[in-house]
Amino acid sequence: MRTTRTVPARPVLIVTLTLATAGSLLLGPDAAGADPKPVTREGAAVDDRAAQAPASAARRALAAPEETSTGTAARGYPRRQVLSPGPEKPGDKSLKLGLTPYHAIAPKLNALQRLGDRVSVEVAGRSAGGHRLYLVTVTAPETTRQARAQERMRELIENAPAAAAKSPEIKRAYKTPVFVNSNIHGNEWEGTDASLKLVERLATAQDARTRDLLARSRLYFNITANPDGRIAGTRANANGFDLNRDFVTASQPETRAMRQIEVDKQPAVLLDLHGYVNGTLIEPTTPPHGENYEYDLFLKNSYANALGMESAVNALGYTPARDGVEPAQIPFRDQEEGWDDWPPIFTPQYAAFHGTVAAHTVEIPLAVNNEEYDELPVAELRRRSAVNTAVAGAAIRATLDHVREHRTSLIADQIEVFRRGAAGAPQVPVSPETVPGVPGIGPEDVYTTDFPRAYVIPPGGSRTQRSAPAATRLVDHLLANDVRVTRATRPFRLAGRTYPGGSYVVDMHQPKRGMANALLADGRDISGKVSVMYDISGWSLGRLWGATVEQVPSGSLRGAQLRPVTEAAPVARVPAHGDLRLRLTDPREIAALNSLLQQGVRARQAPDGSVIVPASARRAAVTAARAHDVSFTATRLTDGTPLHRLRVAAAVTPGELFALREMNFDVTPVSTAVLNSGFDWSGTDVLFVSAGLDHAALTAPARRSLDAFLDAHGLVGRGARGAALNAAADRLAVKPVEGNTDANGVVRTENTGRVTHDAPAHAFVYTPLWFTGLGPGVRVEQSYATGNPLVSGHWRPLRDGTGGPAAAAGQASVVSGGRTVLFGTEPLFRDHPKGEFPQVARALFTVAHSGSVEESG
Repeated sequence: MRTTRTVPARPVLIVTLTLATAGSLLLGPDAAGADPKPVTREGAAVDDRAAQAPASAARRALAAPEETSTGTAARGYPRRQVLSPGPEKPGDKSLKLGLTPYHAIAPKLNALQRLGDRVSVEVAGRSAGGHRLYLVTVTAPETTRQARAQERMRELIENAPAAAAKSPEIKRAYKTPVFVNSNIHGNEWEGTDASLKLVERLATAQDARTRDLLARSRLYFNITANPDGRIAGTRANANGFDLNRDFVTASQPETRAMRQIEVDKQPAVLLDLHGYVNGTLIEPTTPPHGENYEYDLFLKNSYANALGMESAVNALGYTPARDGVEPAQIPFRDQEEGWDDWPPIFTPQYAAFHGTVAAHTVEIPLAVNNEEYDELPVAELRRRSAVNTAVAGAAIRATLDHVREHRTSLIADQIEVFRRGAAGAPQVPVSPETVPGVPGIGPEDVYTTDFPRAYVIPPGGSRTQRSAPAATRLVDHLLANDVRVTRATRPFRLAGRTYPGGSYVVDMHQPKRGMANALLADGRDISGKVSVMYDISGWSLGRLWGATVEQVPSGSLRGAQLRPVTEAAPVARVPAHGDLRLRLTDPREIAALNSLLQQGVRARQAPDGSVIVPASARRAAVTAARAHDVSFTATRLTDGTPLHRLRVAAAVTPGELFALREMNFDVTPVSTAVLNSGFDWSGTDVLFVSAGLDHAALTAPARRSLDAFLDAHGLVGRGARGAALNAAADRLAVKPVEGNTDANGVVRTENTGRVTHDAPAHAFVYTPLWFTGLGPGVRVEQSYATGNPLVSGHWRPLRDGTGGPAAAAGQASVVSGGRTVLFGTEPLFRDHPKGEFPQVARALFTVAHSGSVEESG
């Protein structure tokens, strides 16, 4: 929690939120609690400590997902399979803590399956680093017929919620789905061990409560959501991604596996086990609350379950004086702001859109990662891990007790979530009357939205001058998130407008309307609501992915001839005759171009930024069009700059590295240390810098080599680090101005240059930057819009009035000149703003292929 507060204190005890993190005191038997520290979910925006980050891992993550065994085909339980053991890894960081190393999990799960007929193990997918993701189901045995009945009821709950609400069979026989997600941050280990211990107990316990629980519930345990990080002791996976920031984008295989579990299993209750906050932090959260949730149902159930977990954790008897463990806390009740559930990038908040009505991040208390892992004695680390495992176990057990006692109301409320969506019913604002029993509800907790009647996504192409690949990507992404999409078989009118045949229509009268709106809506400027936010505050796919998304506030769909789709129609096309033109407005088009260049195709860049491919390369173009689902058009253009395959040296964030490889660039990661060790620049065409390279920290030989390379080739820089290198190397004459470092969101922009030609009129910022004092030869490629450029997110001026959106309005956000391009926006942020990716690609090509930006423009 950050300490600035702007909302009234809730009329309950304010409990200090303490983060057990770097620098906390050794907590021996007689130590007091750790010093209070502000709570943040990730600290700096950049996490350079990937579990592993080889190019091969990126390729695996970009490949088509492998077949897994967690589909919805109804088979009985148990579903046993013998897992082959993986190779032992003596360096597994879990071992030092006395916890279960990854290589011991498969044998352990095999043994648990042999204990009886309650435990099933399936492989839900593989991590970016190639490790298996294990989904364990614990339930009373089911015949195939019984499993089919459960699936039929699950589908009725989502697809016909009004009928499901009246179904005596569902009330009597439907098993409540519960999802326990562990170790999504790799160096927050103990949820895995708590889950394994509980599964072992449930496998054989014969008491009446356990038998009743398993007869009326299915318990799903994602044993370790991040095996790469578990082994390496890193927060991130092998691609360097924080998986608990990836649910809107789903760029990583682990995230996609969790998403599929939530779609297939439809949990009513979810726990996401984390560390480390002392005392144990148990959601629900502080404001602002996600405006697309059915928050009254979510708060009602989450708060009630949180009270039970709090009681169970405190009943373990740990004390600050003896154990260094503070009492548990619930942010909604005990804090004012700083731990919000606004963006659905976190596991529990994303789950709410799949019908989960009680969902919690649980932060166990005693830090054993980062500096503590390296500095504390092994005995102390193992003591802390034992405490944390016990706390996580208590939270899970309390949740299962709550499920057993309240299964009927939990399922009824899940049905109500879907019923409201299908009926287009209004949301119910939270209040003491609508959510009785939850203390401290005030106007600061009320967040609702007006859902439109529909969204229309035109198919793209020449008629709309927007990217057809972007439209197909967006539609497929909606479908993967279980959003229903239809397609018009002919032109139709809606709310006074005519849309072309082939347009995609998202009818917002559907069970998961909240998911659809969260992904497609602009979002909201919430700068005036709270003083700080926990993480990103704007993320609109409609504005950032490059497709046209039109919101239809009202009207009837009855006259439109619409058919449901299960995947977007392919757009791949290559004309039969003549030279070919490929627009570079989408990352798939960039990837297709790079594949052609890698084959030696002699492509040229036209003055408008598109690419001309000779007719002699038609066969290669056909292959690229099919592989990347892009469309070529015929052209008579002949002018253009010859292009060649680029070799990019990149000192960037993991998300940017992933995005560059997604566009099929040949990338070599570099850093201050790499350059100081004697980097060979002869195999490099262009340098891209946003993180990890400090000009002042280079040795004299490394600095001379870098400066010589920049003089002969060029620089693409992003953010403060890129601007600092530009200044140190005396390249573009500009003055970078950094805005509020807490700011982020979707902003309006004006594109005026070749690098940003055909780019969306919106960008994403995270610690926004702009450029003033533009010297001779500096060209403005893009500016922040005049007025208030912020569309959605959180961007306040600093206390002295500087650094806000008003100060940025009209200022240059992207500049170029003299073999240099600088970005003040975040065009590759976490692999998310797909529509902005081509700006970086164009900048790389422009810098690498021209003596200066001006010569090629």
